[in-house]
Amino acid sequence: APQGLPVDVVEMKKQTLKNELSITGTILPNEVVDLRPEVSGLVTRISFKEGQYVTKGAPLLYLNDDELQAQYQRLQYTQKLFESQENRQKQLLAREAISQEEYDIVLNQYNTTLSDLKLVEAQIEKTVIRAPFNGVLGLRQVSEGSVIGTGDVIATVVNMDPIKIEFSIPERYSNMVKLGSTVFFTNESSDQVFEGIVYAYEPQIDAATRTLRLRAEAPNKDRQFLPGMFVRINYVLNEIDNALMVPAESVIPELQGYKVFVVGEGNKAQERTVEIGTRTENQVQIVSGLEEGDLVLATGVLQARTGTDLQINKLN
Repeated sequence: APQGLPVDVVEMKKQTLKNELSITGTILPNEVVDLRPEVSGLVTRISFKEGQYVTKGAPLLYLNDDELQAQYQRLQYTQKLFESQENRQKQLLAREAISQEEYDIVLNQYNTTLSDLKLVEAQIEKTVIRAPFNGVLGLRQVSEGSVIGTGDVIATVVNMDPIKIEFSIPERYSNMVKLGSTVFFTNESSDQVFEGIVYAYEPQIDAATRTLRLRAEAPNKDRQFLPGMFVRINYVLNEIDNALMVPAESVIPELQGYKVFVVGEGNKAQERTVEIGTRTENQVQIVSGLEEGDLVLATGVLQARTGTDLQINKLN
């Protein structure tokens, strides 16, 4: 007896379809800044080590403040003088021994001195460079004894927990972006799959690349990821429940649409016109034309014709 056409078939079962994109991205720090002094001065002390973890507000470098301290001390003496004068003038004004104008002159001198004190305090505070946020210090660029200006970089502070993952998707998927959606990413340094959450995207399409730029956030407590690293990303755009999926090789394009071959009565090939939906890397969603339980040809579709005898090998 003649043998039928040997084919592999898949049984239609409803499943959850994850519409996702495979793209590449870059790791960004949560925060990063180049430390620079607000005023010029002589470096008198450096209180940090390269690569050290620092907390927000920790003093890192001190500039010479001898002149400012002298100004501050002089203003303190002046403040005490005007404070005592203001108290005496207030008592005289209460007995109407002086005019209101005379009292106002002394009071103004006292308040002006207080303002000058606050100004010098602010200048002294600028001679101490502090960590702007929690993070890891980079390589030191200055030494004790050097005179630095406002344009000189002391070191870089990087906050890398959490990290940010920046990537771009084609503009045709821009209307499917949802804040809070999940991305899965891997790096060459590890086979482990990590998760991130999309928290922001650029509110415009890049005219040069026709893409939309997004950013996701992920924890990085072990500092496994460093800023600048390259990552591979699977971005889940949406999920479709109860989807019927066939291998991409099963779908045959026609002028009127698409068709597939199914196993009919007597193990004979039978054509079905179908309507397709979402495509993945190796599968196609069938929106209409097939039902759960149908056996669809995965191989031999080019040799099959309606009524062709089939020798079936059912795939899992």
